[in-house]
Amino acid sequence: MAAVTPSPRQELLLPVRPGFVWFTLFAALMMNLLPWSGFGAWVKPDFVAVVLLFWIVREPRLVGFGSAFALGLAMDVAQASLFGQHALAYTVIAFAATMLRRRLRMFSADKHVLQILPILLLAQSVVLLVRLAGGAAFPGWVWFVPAITGALLWPLIWAVLLAPQRPRADPEHPI
Repeated sequence: MAAVTPSPRQELLLPVRPGFVWFTLFAALMMNLLPWSGFGAWVKPDFVAVVLLFWIVREPRLVGFGSAFALGLAMDVAQASLFGQHALAYTVIAFAATMLRRRLRMFSADKHVLQILPILLLAQSVVLLVRLAGGAAFPGWVWFVPAITGALLWPLIWAVLLAPQRPRADPEHPI
């Protein structure tokens, strides 16, 4: 008979406010639109992709395919790029996040990095393939560095976006 081991401790979180979700997605969109230069432009992750991925995993009833498509169109308009390339990439992210949602919720954020990286690489590949189909030249393997930095930032983004949902400690009733 197999030994019974307790499951890892699950933290009970407060419900997320929809306004906070939409604020973080808007802030990520604004971070993408900042005029990055030099080394920062080379390693800047797609903040919208990472935050979108987070909210699809955490709040799938609030953020889903429609949100991903709309944010992608907003990115396309803001960057004056081929209309629909980010929308397609973010929809692919939404699909992958939906498929891996249960697996990601079982592990801690630091163990997510190796599962998040292929999703972000896939999204970068979709944008690259659309650009190549439109006649652009291959930018080199540097194109995929933002996906790696986005995956490495995942534990930090996870902690920051979950912080408002953590219950405050009550000084009168310590645990």
